[in-house]
Amino acid sequence: MIQSAGAGWLAIAGLGPGDTALVTPEVSAALTEATDVIGYIPYVARVPARDGLTLHASDNRVEIDRARHALELAAEGARVVVVSSGDPGVFAMAAAVFEALEAGPAAWGEIDIRVLPGITAMLAASARAGAPLGHDFCAINLSDNLKPQALIERRVRLAAEADFAIAFYNPRSKARLDGLVRAFEILRTTCGDDRPVLFARAVSTPEEALSIVPLTDARAEMADMRTMVIVGSSLTRIIARASGPILYTPRSAP
Repeated sequence: MIQSAGAGWLAIAGLGPGDTALVTPEVSAALTEATDVIGYIPYVARVPARDGLTLHASDNRVEIDRARHALELAAEGARVVVVSSGDPGVFAMAAAVFEALEAGPAAWGEIDIRVLPGITAMLAASARAGAPLGHDFCAINLSDNLKPQALIERRVRLAAEADFAIAFYNPRSKARLDGLVRAFEILRTTCGDDRPVLFARAVSTPEEALSIVPLTDARAEMADMRTMVIVGSSLTRIIARASGPILYTPRSAP
């Protein structure tokens, strides 16, 4: 998988939404070759311990510190995998590593760095429900840790005005109870219809739970940090079936 035999390298890998069957063979191969795995505590916990592998788990709010640590180890000759859930390039560690790389010493520019894609929570949730992201869509992270709440609300409003289906990451935590409340208020005001909202919790794990409700009935307390919330566009439809509804957005215009 990694070409620089005998030298250090850094792979930034996505572990998918939860089920090991959704981890790509490319990522599995990198983890087999790694000497060090770095990441947020619950993601590192998904990597089995073995001889010759050091696991470095850290808190969620130290992304740049994690990135620097990974680059330092790779520069010293270690074979490092930085793990994220889902895809590492979607609200995850790939951007943090490149931010640290750009600000770091010139010598880091020689490190063999690869980004190994994974299946995002957004795509896993969409697939479970049908194809709500089948036409134009956008993804918005509702966490205000790295950007102001005013910017989040502006993006929600503009996405609704543009009639995108919208996938909301990090919709609600114990420290952030109002972000999704405000997002739903903006959507109800801007959209002017009762489009479907998907709440997809812990997709691909034993705790998986999906529900589809009209926008007027969507409530913030239906979500937590393990939930992906997908709001349909004005075109999104529901096919009622005895085995369960299918949610999809057609590619053709009405």
